[in-house]
Amino acid sequence: MGDKKYWSGEVTKHSIALDLEEGVFTWNDPKKIALSLKKSAEESLRRKAGPFQSAMSMLNFYINRAGKNLPASRRKILEQAKVELRKAFAG
Repeated sequence: MGDKKYWSGEVTKHSIALDLEEGVFTWNDPKKIALSLKKSAEESLRRKAGPFQSAMSMLNFYINRAGKNLPASRRKILEQAKVELRKAFAG
């Protein structure tokens, strides 16, 4: 089990999936988070899935990894970012 925890930390630290803007998950503007993730996903040469799926996966990965340590206010912002991400890709 310890390996999985280490692995997830490495993914977030080195951003294997996408080259994320620093601190993107700490921002308070859901739309800004969504647009940054969209840009990162579209520019990434390392993603395996489509840009939308890649961006949503990284957002979900972060939320799941934080788990109970994620304050309700932060979770609300990140859940709203999912909505904004869908809008950005539909757009």
